[in-house]
Amino acid sequence: MTDSASLLVIVDAANVVGSVPDGWWRDRRGAAERLRDRLAADGVPGRAEPVEIVLVVEGAARGVEPVAGVRVAAAPGSGDDHIVALAAGAAPGRPVLVVTADRELRRRVTELGAEVAGPRTVRPD
Repeated sequence: MTDSASLLVIVDAANVVGSVPDGWWRDRRGAAERLRDRLAADGVPGRAEPVEIVLVVEGAARGVEPVAGVRVAAAPGSGDDHIVALAAGAAPGRPVLVVTADRELRRRVTELGAEVAGPRTVRPD
């Protein structure tokens, strides 16, 4: 879905995966794939409106494939910079939610008018 009226949810995969010490560092790509699959199955809990989910991956997690309901964007460099570019590139007036705990990234995207939420928004465990 790419409807310019739907909520654009940009998920900082590295930050969300890294928020739970479950051994993700041994298989970063696998951890990002598990997050992708959870997003595809559960969406964004508490959000009833239509959403477009973009999972931003970087480093060892590059190569994660998209699935129905989740677009995967591989950052060519910094994941944070790519997230900012995606938020900045949203259609004027389109609501944007960035899921991350990274303080500097939160500051950068809120300056663009995005809403922010922490990793527990999409990873309640």
